[in-house]
Amino acid sequence: MAITLVNPSGLPEIGAYRQVSIATGTKLVFVAGQVSWDADGATVGEGDLAAQVEQCYLNVGRALAGAGGSFDDVAKLTVYVVDWTPDKMPLFSEGLSRAAAELGSTPVPPATLVGVAALDVPEHLVEVEATAIIE
Repeated sequence: MAITLVNPSGLPEIGAYRQVSIATGTKLVFVAGQVSWDADGATVGEGDLAAQVEQCYLNVGRALAGAGGSFDDVAKLTVYVVDWTPDKMPLFSEGLSRAAAELGSTPVPPATLVGVAALDVPEHLVEVEATAIIE
């Protein structure tokens, strides 16, 4: 495995992700921001944050598989959520848990969640991009 995830001493342990990823692989993979489109380009879960989070993470998983990797190879995630407020965390976590169950992996690399005013399509509530290192 090209990625080792750690929580260094002196930094808080966050359940949703690890503070640091250490990469040792040879192939960098940059996954464009994935929104809640299905394979035909239709929005999945319009108005449903949990459903859109799930679809975004599944799309990232598909993109990684297309590059010969998986979430185990992710060094960093960036997540953009429209009109983010902390009270949306349970819905976000629900979608992430459903995606993790389908992927057979819990994505816990370092992550940044950014609240934004809007995304490219008004129906999109979340977008997830990833950087991975594959051996």
